Amino acid sequence: MTLRDLLANGPGDAIAIEAIGRGPLTRAGLLAHVDASAAALRSLGLGPRDTAAVVLPNGPEMATAFLATAVAGVSAPLNPAYRRDEFAFYLEDLGARVLIIGDELSSPAREVARERGIRVIELSTPADAPAGVFALNGSVPRPAAPVHPEPNAAALVLHTSGTTARPKLVPLSHHNLAASAAQIARTLELAPADRCLNVMPLFHIHGLMAALLASLHAGASVVCSPGFLSPRFFGWLHDCRPTWYTAVPTMHQAILARAGEPASRAAIGAGRLRFIRSSSASLPRRTLDEIEAVFGVPLIEAYGMTEAAHQMASNPLPPSERKPGSVGMAAGPEIAIMDAAGSLLPHGTTGEVVIRGPAVTAGYVGNAEANAKAFTEGWFRTGDQGSLDADGYLTL
Repeated sequence: MTLRDLLANGPGDAIAIEAIGRGPLTRAGLLAHVDASAAALRSLGLGPRDTAAVVLPNGPEMATAFLATAVAGVSAPLNPAYRRDEFAFYLEDLGARVLIIGDELSSPAREVARERGIRVIELSTPADAPAGVFALNGSVPRPAAPVHPEPNAAALVLHTSGTTARPKLVPLSHHNLAASAAQIARTLELAPADRCLNVMPLFHIHGLMAALLASLHAGASVVCSPGFLSPRFFGWLHDCRPTWYTAVPTMHQAILARAGEPASRAAIGAGRLRFIRSSSASLPRRTLDEIEAVFGVPLIEAYGMTEAAHQMASNPLPPSERKPGSVGMAAGPEIAIMDAAGSLLPHGTTGEVVIRGPAVTAGYVGNAEANAKAFTEGWFRTGDQGSLDADGYLTL
């Protein structure tokens, strides 16, 4: 399956993309917009293996631009807050062919791209357009056949965090992304009636996979916020009435800090949340307990990484057992524990967490040394230490 196939599934009149203060975009409207935008990008010189760097603020246009660039070529969302030297590194390391950037966004990315001969394509939002609909300035609208990428073609490329070494470039295919989206949707039991309030940045695998693609795979909708703004969170909760949201622990803690305000309590009381999700960092037990006490719904902790197209393990929804301190059971790739010599270890033994499965990257770009260290007998070494109990729950 490709991302275009994913978008083509489900009833066309169902709502797919929403935003605060904007009209919604249906699945049929989203597919038509992605098709037209992908064709326009191809006409502007983006080839199927070319990388399009995307620099946009969080919101519905970031979501749809990611989808369009992933269908037309290879999407590389970048943090719009990067400094000039950071853009210089990432644009060069990506080998970007084009830069997609908001026409009103003040950013050094434009100058950096032009200095390197990278074509700059500005994106504008027509007045009164549905959420996520944009125009690519410089393209000439004309009928074109839909772009149909291959399942094994790269769709997304992201850098690892690179906190202790040079960031590695992680390519993820359409097949990787579709497999991960399907598994996250299954884990969270997402259905067409669900609505996700996305507060995660869409230049990060967490927001792209858990909030956006898992929702679209399930035929559900996603409200694309301008990012996490704790003073506005409870207003969005009241106005958008989501059934769930996903966030990192620091966001959950910021939400708790405002949960006692009268307007916040009213939003919680009027809401329709059925669960809350946490990932991308270890969740303190106190935060879990307080969130569940405030909202009256289960908080599901998951474990993920870019190389696995996000989710690797997750605690299940009730009535299945959630184990505090554990990141849950395998919920995507197969999980095992391996020693330094490459032997798999029995349950209850601590070693390196290793994974394999359809969502896992085939290997880093242009880094044979890293790939040799990362893969053993078909297993990807995460670098994390952990153990599996007799029930298959992973503790890091």
